[in-house]
Amino acid sequence: METKTTTTLPSVNVKLIPFEDFPQLSAKDKAYYGLHPNLAPFYKYPTTIEAFADVIKDKAKDKTNRKVLVEVLKEQYATLDTNNLVGKNIDKLSSEKTFTVITAHQPSLFTGPLYYIYKIISVINLAEKLNAQYPDNQFVPIFVTGGEDHDFEEVNHANVFNKTLTWKNEESGSVGMMKTSTLKPALEELKEILGESDNAKEIFNLIEKAHTENEKYSDATIQMVHELFKDYGLVVVGMNHPKLKAEFRDIIKAEVFEQVSQPFMEKAKKELEEAGFSSQAHARDINFFYLRDQIRHRIVFEDNKYKVLDSDYSFTREEMEAEIDNHPEHFSPNVVMRPLYQERIFPNLAYIGGGGELAYWLERKKQFEHFGLNFPMLIRRNSALWIDKGNQKRMTKLDVDLRFLLQDTHDMEKAFVRENSESELSLKTEKGELAKIFEGIAKRTKDIDQSLVQTVKAEMASQMKSISQLESRLMKAEKQRHEISLNQLKSIQERLFPNNGLQERTDNFLQFYLKHGKNYFAVLKEHLHPLEKGFVVIYE
Repeated sequence: METKTTTTLPSVNVKLIPFEDFPQLSAKDKAYYGLHPNLAPFYKYPTTIEAFADVIKDKAKDKTNRKVLVEVLKEQYATLDTNNLVGKNIDKLSSEKTFTVITAHQPSLFTGPLYYIYKIISVINLAEKLNAQYPDNQFVPIFVTGGEDHDFEEVNHANVFNKTLTWKNEESGSVGMMKTSTLKPALEELKEILGESDNAKEIFNLIEKAHTENEKYSDATIQMVHELFKDYGLVVVGMNHPKLKAEFRDIIKAEVFEQVSQPFMEKAKKELEEAGFSSQAHARDINFFYLRDQIRHRIVFEDNKYKVLDSDYSFTREEMEAEIDNHPEHFSPNVVMRPLYQERIFPNLAYIGGGGELAYWLERKKQFEHFGLNFPMLIRRNSALWIDKGNQKRMTKLDVDLRFLLQDTHDMEKAFVRENSESELSLKTEKGELAKIFEGIAKRTKDIDQSLVQTVKAEMASQMKSISQLESRLMKAEKQRHEISLNQLKSIQERLFPNNGLQERTDNFLQFYLKHGKNYFAVLKEHLHPLEKGFVVIYE
């Protein structure tokens, strides 16, 4: 275990704990994080700083329309302040010597779960590391906000101080195209929860301004994230733009008319299962949605027509080809095609994502090869756990450490009672002695009457069961003696691992920002380095 001390907040200590110690992480997530040899056929580069030399060389061969990319970015940032590192980074993208590193997420309400922030800090730090390691090139951190998604229930809530804020909206279709006017009740509730401290006023004003100055939710998200991270040079991008989609026309046509991706995905699925891992994505014949105001529905080929499900839209092949040529923005990639779109648009070297996301990417390598695009380095984002002083004091009082809390709740309770009981609660010794007695009886019985042996064994099983029941009653009685401590223990576990999951999947950054302000981001930036191995545990 490695321990470091921050210079930003002197009272904060950081420990790196192996991913293997966290039962909340999936086996596949841990396998890729440790670059399990069975997964080697499914990725292209090892996750090392040295391997980027090869990625740079390979990506330079891809055809990236930097002129269009910079034009679109400047258009998206036209109303935002770019008199900072962000503006410089956008300009740098015109150069063939400049590359990107990318992370992405759906436009979750008020950033949603903590890992939204961890992704961003991870990609900022990776770009910084690359700029230091490869001075002949330049590297820009990119955050793609997935505003084309239509699963509103996935993004319409945020958990702040154990209170769930929910955006209620009757619109349908792409989340990014939804109007921000319906966010007023959620903003009012957020203001009440945050209170009137200086940090609360500062961060609420930033969030409120972003969501009231922009009519569309995607634009509000871009402004909010930009304001939070502009000092770090992060470039935030919404991908639903006609000029960007136009760069993807050839792949849209190949997928719609030739339906090429599904066979690659099915083959990857089979090979992953043979390697001992489950597959993630479900590929369809056509992996695009048709996107219009309040509509994002699947495209299918039926009766010699290209139809949009749950709508009146229908196209002949000639009409569909004309629609792709004239309105590429009407075609929205699903999870199978989104990585290809991203890598076509950006001069990108690496994608930083969570375990679930990288599982999708691991199925794409052959698909990328078919379309002639370089498959990027896949890097697991940092995972982190922030333990405040209050919970640290409670842990010290109960004499437990983090590893103790990582146990299943039932096992944790039993372990605590055993360690703090004045009496021996286990009847294991007595069970062993009883077993020897019955073994002797069985042996003697066998010499007299073989048919009675089973009766002896049944009696032994009955007695063992009675002793186990007595053992459970002893544990229960001892638990009652430690009821207050056990409730405190479960309370700590629930705060650090809500619903038996990870803190980063439930809590929102605002509860930490209120206490520490911008120092919160400074601490994360100092310690979230995606090429470093270990789950980052931050102690105030």
